[in-house]
Amino acid sequence: MRRRALLRYGTLGLAAVAVTLFAGWWQVEGPGAPDIAMGDRRPLPLTNMDFTLTDHEGRPVGPETLIGRPSLVFFGFTWCPQVCPTTLADISHWLDGLGAEAGILNTVLITVDPERDTAQAMAEYVGYFHPQIRGWTGTPAQIARAAEGFRVRYEKVALDGGNYTMNHTAGVFLFDATGALVSIIDFHEPREFALPKIRRAMERSEPGTG
Repeated sequence: MRRRALLRYGTLGLAAVAVTLFAGWWQVEGPGAPDIAMGDRRPLPLTNMDFTLTDHEGRPVGPETLIGRPSLVFFGFTWCPQVCPTTLADISHWLDGLGAEAGILNTVLITVDPERDTAQAMAEYVGYFHPQIRGWTGTPAQIARAAEGFRVRYEKVALDGGNYTMNHTAGVFLFDATGALVSIIDFHEPREFALPKIRRAMERSEPGTG
């Protein structure tokens, strides 16, 4: 009797997982996948942005750097205690999951803490994650200009002892090769949901696709 009950609960559990995965596929890759509705918080197309930053190797970069290939863009900072390292670890797993296909993706972390995040600090920080991830920084005014185009919000929050942290938008922006926004991947979104979104952006970037 006990064995029959265990088998029954096990079957129900597998069924629940299957339903959850199907629902996720329907929403991110299947017929139920919606366009993003963010109102006035929807990021501009990359082609409509105008900013100049510096990558972690000291080279000038901007929205034009991203156009021509699909892109993953995330805002964060190197002193971030949890959200940023977790997100960058997730992005690293996504890139690993894509295998050789990942090579066509631009993958960029833009700091919201330019006071501490020099190019050298960014280089050291992104070095802990997938080698394809780039770090971008700039002056406070340049970062504000970039954040405006992405519709990213961030603010400095004072801590005890004169230190501070940063609150900021945590989603990963996904653009196709034309610079159009495809989707936003939520914080700590499961890989089985994130990868189909990324592949959809890559497919939209192929010649002859819409």
